[in-house]
Amino acid sequence: MSLSLSLEGAVARLLIDRADKRNAFNMAMWEALPALVAEAVADPAAKVLELRAAEPGSAFCAGADIRELLANKDDADWRAANQAAINRAQFELARADIPTIAFVEGDCVGGGCGIAMACDIRVAAPAARFGITPAKLGLVYPLHDVKLLVDLVGPGQAKRMLYTGELLSAEEAQRIGLVEIIADSSDSLVAQIAAASGSSARAIKGFVRRVLGGQAEDDPETLATFAAAFTGPDFAEGTAAFVEKRKPEFKA
Repeated sequence: MSLSLSLEGAVARLLIDRADKRNAFNMAMWEALPALVAEAVADPAAKVLELRAAEPGSAFCAGADIRELLANKDDADWRAANQAAINRAQFELARADIPTIAFVEGDCVGGGCGIAMACDIRVAAPAARFGITPAKLGLVYPLHDVKLLVDLVGPGQAKRMLYTGELLSAEEAQRIGLVEIIADSSDSLVAQIAAASGSSARAIKGFVRRVLGGQAEDDPETLATFAAAFTGPDFAEGTAAFVEKRKPEFKA
């Protein structure tokens, strides 16, 4: 399958393990991704999901498997199934209940860039490169992924990337807002999220998703979520730790 999930306490890691193909995603991998994300989210201990290449220093993901696409280009049913699998994988990853991080050490291109953009935060090693290349292949980028890109970098920079297919350095990607952090490791960020309140992170992530979907005002559900936090165990532990001047030990 070339994808594997490890669950270690508060941290879930989804590894892309197809280095000989620059971690390009084939149909089986697109189909497998939603179930692995769901498995990570379902683990009551998991507070953060990190996506990364299994082989250190290798490409994060070179995108869709072009050889597989070429082999099936005349099969309309296969193309429709492949498009549905890609769309579902991206949709489910972008809406995972727990925080998600993409750690990118090498090239992150096309559909691979879409996977990274579907995560909440992108950490890039200095050698990482980012590009969206359908215009170089006569293809079109999925609308869902175009929205992810526009939400991150704005319409002007999104058009620049989509029209040219240019590969951007980690520094340039950070400058335009595609990457949040440049670092040799994502361990510090993962640890910080894992140490914080999981219930807070899940609720806040849901609020951010609402804002990205166009909601600008509270509704009864968001007001109830805000109010309920004051009666939850994480609030009791967080405030007790603050008063006692110690690190909180959140259970959720």
